[in-house]
Amino acid sequence: MEKASHKKTAEERPLFIVLSGPSGIGKDAILARMKESDYPLEYITTVTTRPRRAKERDNVDYHFISTESFQGMISGNELLEWANVYGNWYGVPKGAVKQALDKGRDTIVKVDIQGAATIKKILPQAVFIFLMPASMEELALRLKQRHTESPSDLTLRTKTAEEEIKQLPLLDYIVVNKQDEIDLAVSEIKAIITAEKCRVAPREITL
Repeated sequence: MEKASHKKTAEERPLFIVLSGPSGIGKDAILARMKESDYPLEYITTVTTRPRRAKERDNVDYHFISTESFQGMISGNELLEWANVYGNWYGVPKGAVKQALDKGRDTIVKVDIQGAATIKKILPQAVFIFLMPASMEELALRLKQRHTESPSDLTLRTKTAEEEIKQLPLLDYIVVNKQDEIDLAVSEIKAIITAEKCRVAPREITL
């Protein structure tokens, strides 16, 4: 009797996880905590033209490049998605994503909701997770505590967050990242990944 051809299970197929959420919700902190726990993910570093903030490290938190270099990446089709956010360019390097997935590695990237919507059109089988604040008041407080935005910028970012939350139907999962409860949010993201690995019909990512 012939053996049935082996079809990869969800456990064997790499996931492409897209983590999005409003400015100030803690996307960087979540990813940093996951890295600290040695969780087996390939973390894609976003490219940006914005100035580096205190304590940020080049090629770790972001790849900080010039606007000219960024435009060159767009022209060379080197970005999976890109957008101008609050006057600065951000993009996801396509080559790094493809390399990680080709190696069979579960891969995660952080983007804003605009970026998530773009990736949804290109890779609809990705796993889309949205980080939510416990309340808009808490989000406004977080932004204020960063001391990196002017009062007018704070108002703009809060209003933008309200609009972003309206686009939740585009995504697959919501994780509430409450102030000082980052470990709970990280645990929920890990639980989502575990559930995805148990799917009867695995997601198929082709890039």
